[in-house]
Amino acid sequence: MSLSVLSRKEKEKVIRRLLIQAPPGEFVNAFDDLCLLIRDEKLMHHQGECAGHQHCQKYSVPLCIDGNPVLLSHHNVLGDFRFFDYQSKLSFKFDLLQNQLKDIQSHGIIRNETEYLRNVVLCALKLYVNDHYPAGNCNVLRKTVKNKEFLIACIEDHSYETRDCWNGLWKSKWIFQINPFLTQVTGRIFVQAHFFKAVNLHIEISKDLKESLEVVNQAQLALNFARLVEEQENIFQAAVLEELQELSNEALRKILRRDLPVTRTLIDWQRILSDLNLVMYPKLGYVIYSRSVLCNWII
Repeated sequence: MSLSVLSRKEKEKVIRRLLIQAPPGEFVNAFDDLCLLIRDEKLMHHQGECAGHQHCQKYSVPLCIDGNPVLLSHHNVLGDFRFFDYQSKLSFKFDLLQNQLKDIQSHGIIRNETEYLRNVVLCALKLYVNDHYPAGNCNVLRKTVKNKEFLIACIEDHSYETRDCWNGLWKSKWIFQINPFLTQVTGRIFVQAHFFKAVNLHIEISKDLKESLEVVNQAQLALNFARLVEEQENIFQAAVLEELQELSNEALRKILRRDLPVTRTLIDWQRILSDLNLVMYPKLGYVIYSRSVLCNWII
């Protein structure tokens, strides 16, 4: 169906859905392409703002405020397209299309024991992220639900190589309640890659997990939590690499009717030429293969 026959509400729904589906790092590209099709600047700007806000939450878009990394997520949303940063104690709007902070305001927080623990956990998590990620970002948020205090730790690292026709994102989220003796950590690790050279290939892999942590004191809790994240993410990474290798091998087996041998040994071409009764032309310096023999070897 042509866009010209859609109502305005239908257009808004289609535009928003297409923009939200944009892979990490490609939102602006998708927006620019849609602008060429829609040719309605006002409509595109409004839908771009709405979809951009959701895109930031979905993929934990990183910012830098006062030299500190901030990861945007639905956990630090205040409403009216505003986000909140615990470190700088600022609330703001973020224009993804312009990559710009807007309407920055002060926003106070309650200083209590949970806030102190949040800072301790953030310090431990930063040590882990700096040691394992080339350009990783992390943030720790706090949330109160039904008078229960929770900490939410977020990790993000990405590599957007549009010129080389690929983009990749790794992000994880870890939530645990502030309990006296034992707490349960709920985690989710998510990886997405997009390859668009010669083929358009999307890969999404995620894993949900639950682990328990003993609570001795705040410092020990922070260290144990960082170790738990490191252990689980290392296990996940190893499993992903193994799965991708198996997938690659399986795909090749479907393309090729039989596996080509890889022996890592020298090949005795003279013996092979003799066995196949190939015709040699020394002056020309190459071998003419029988079409039937060559085709049979390839197939």
